[in-house]
Amino acid sequence: MKVKEIFDLATKIGVAADPRGPKGVARYLERLNKQYKGLSAEEKEFYDTDKLTNPFPDGFIHVDDGKTEVKRVMAGIDINEGEILLASQLNERGKKIDLVIAHHPEGKGLSNLHEVMEMYTDIYAQHGVPVHIAQKLTEERIREIGRGTHPINHFQTISIAEHLGINFINTHTITDNLVDKFVRDFLTKKAPETVGEIITCLLELPEYQFAKKMGFGPKIIAGAPNHRVGKMMLEMTGGTNPSPKVYEQFSQFGVSTIVGMHMRDDSMRNANEFHMNIITAGHMSSDSLGMNLWLDELEKRGIEIIACGGLIRVSRVKKGKK
Repeated sequence: MKVKEIFDLATKIGVAADPRGPKGVARYLERLNKQYKGLSAEEKEFYDTDKLTNPFPDGFIHVDDGKTEVKRVMAGIDINEGEILLASQLNERGKKIDLVIAHHPEGKGLSNLHEVMEMYTDIYAQHGVPVHIAQKLTEERIREIGRGTHPINHFQTISIAEHLGINFINTHTITDNLVDKFVRDFLTKKAPETVGEIITCLLELPEYQFAKKMGFGPKIIAGAPNHRVGKMMLEMTGGTNPSPKVYEQFSQFGVSTIVGMHMRDDSMRNANEFHMNIITAGHMSSDSLGMNLWLDELEKRGIEIIACGGLIRVSRVKKGKK
């Protein structure tokens, strides 16, 4: 597979796992295309038209020589200058790295991070929050994240990859969608009655087992083990943490328990104030689960995976099934 074919496959499976559903993703792209048609010629000159077809603009092909047949990839949660240099060193030592895959966004993916958060409007509406409230809270948080990422040195790591000729992509919301769907389906099937039972269920998964042994396993940060679960909502995708104001709405409209990757202190305090149960499953472990589900698809196609950058690599590909 070529680099673009790999990225296109990632996008396809990301759409299939998206909490909005494929039709919801299509409607999102339709809205963007309508907005683009209404822009002036000057505005169109600076518009990133990749967004008209890529529903997850925090994922991107950063470096692609256009010709490499990918047989081995190096994948990590965070890929920075050190990991790119590692790939170059492995190349020099005869262990050819054809592509580096990051989870967390770099370059244009990072500058676009806030734009994927638009999906929160649909997710909140699915859980009973009126769409006008969902949209206003989402817009407020989008602007905050946009301001926060604006001054970052987005292209530092990419520049090194370009100079060293290292193919480089990242797949952020794409793989967050995968973990969101996997954990949601897993917990729905398990049907835990109490918050403590959710922790027990999560610890059946090897990524969370590893995290627990290393000191960063799933935790209850609001509520108690004996609290009943009630209506549960996952916060595993959508770019980054939502507005802390949203937890009052969740509680008011019937959500009792949140299972997320991580949560800011102000969000935790608000959720606790409105009597919600909050479980943080773990950031690196949850990201690793989503990445593993994606990397398994490459492994099935005969591509070797080298883990780095904080990835807890667990393969679910059965031997003889590649």
